[in-house]
Amino acid sequence: MEILQVNGRINKKNLALSILIPVIGGSITGWIANKNAQEKYKKLKQPSFSPPGVVFPIVWTALYTTMGIAKYRVDQKTKSTGKDSSPAIPLYDLKLGLNFLWSFLFFRWGLRGTALVEISLMLACIALTAYEFQQVDNTAGALMIPYVGWVAFALGLNYAVWKLNK
Repeated sequence: MEILQVNGRINKKNLALSILIPVIGGSITGWIANKNAQEKYKKLKQPSFSPPGVVFPIVWTALYTTMGIAKYRVDQKTKSTGKDSSPAIPLYDLKLGLNFLWSFLFFRWGLRGTALVEISLMLACIALTAYEFQQVDNTAGALMIPYVGWVAFALGLNYAVWKLNK
């Protein structure tokens, strides 16, 4: 529970919104982007390090939750200093939009090369967001590290799938 407390308090409404926006947004995006795309994806050659499909929704739910908590912490810390918001928040929003876009590029539209370029930009944006979050709150920055790691792995997976299926 301490991780949810900022300045000794928990703002339940803001915490819920910070978590639900990426979780629900990611779920809706995944559902729409993957609709009718799974059969095509299953036919693609996969690298040996490709995890089973069941791993992805579990990992993404955990990542969306931790990034939501990180955003909540930055919002609360920023508000406690009397500012309206942190400059890190537009970066957060951008990386979240890029995250959602990637699913459409890779799965829905089959643009795996374009998705590779986009995920490279997304990874840079996530790393910068993590750095900016850390400038506001060490815990928020630390909460972003698994996300950086997973997207770095996803970039390698994207590259391998693209290369194997050119």
